[in-house]
Amino acid sequence: MTGKATAVARANIALAKYWGKSDETLNLPAVPSVSMTLAPMRTETVVTLEPKLEHDVFELDGARASDKESARVAVMLAEIRDEARDHTHAHVASRNFFPTAGGLASSASGFAALASAARSAYGLPRDDRRASILARRASASAARSIFGGWVELPAGARGDDSLAAYPLFGEDHWDLRLVVAVITEGRKDVSSRDGMGISRRTSPYYDAWVEQSPRIAGTIREGLSKRDLAMLGHATEQSFTAMHALAFASSPFTLYFQPGSLAALSTVRRLRDVQGISVFATMDAGPHVKALCHAGDVEHVAEALAQTTGVLRTIVADPGPGVELE
Repeated sequence: MTGKATAVARANIALAKYWGKSDETLNLPAVPSVSMTLAPMRTETVVTLEPKLEHDVFELDGARASDKESARVAVMLAEIRDEARDHTHAHVASRNFFPTAGGLASSASGFAALASAARSAYGLPRDDRRASILARRASASAARSIFGGWVELPAGARGDDSLAAYPLFGEDHWDLRLVVAVITEGRKDVSSRDGMGISRRTSPYYDAWVEQSPRIAGTIREGLSKRDLAMLGHATEQSFTAMHALAFASSPFTLYFQPGSLAALSTVRRLRDVQGISVFATMDAGPHVKALCHAGDVEHVAEALAQTTGVLRTIVADPGPGVELE
């Protein structure tokens, strides 16, 4: 019988940043990360087993994916086939309902959705921890998108292929909002995987980053637990600025900022320092700026960012659920 399953997963934003690997073969992070799952930024993936296929087929946003993207999908599907003892190839159709490969964690939601949908299509029981492990092997950030709300992925010890993310707090824990200031719609020039590899090999700040990141992550975890936005926000800003500093100090330097990024960061600081709004910024490996604030301030923050030179549009996100299976 032909198996078919659909999964919806959300992107996540790391407040405590993941940057660098302790084991490249197993894709293990060198530092702990803490994230927020984002409700509206979703990926829908349909996996259909097709006995007539001689190899897996992967379509992304309505078009055949690149060989590089298809290869990562095929590796995950091969692992799931081995576990299910079913070697039927699959047709995978994935669609992102937000910009792809531009620094908004589309690979995280994509591989989280794929891991869950493929396991279901091959008849395996739902197991979010197992899906998180599979997703991590493809994209470490994807391990966090399996779960909703606020999620942690610990640092991985070399050789530990059992590493998975786990939920810290559910999506109803705290009524915060994240405003995404979209700076570009295209793909970024340097992928996260390539950028962190360059940083690990060449940045003089890399060892300090690995040493200090657990402390910063601990403060972020405490801020979430206490619902203390000032504690959470200042640590979040320290994490992202340290990550970008070590990337910029690499050789060749890796720069994700664009003029609109700097303008948006200035807007966030002005809102906080001049207007007294409790709002804090973060950025992933991409040009977009994300502003974390209370739900009651979100309209003001979104309007200010939308009017900032270099910002194309804004997306408002609240804490979202984990993977949904059909």
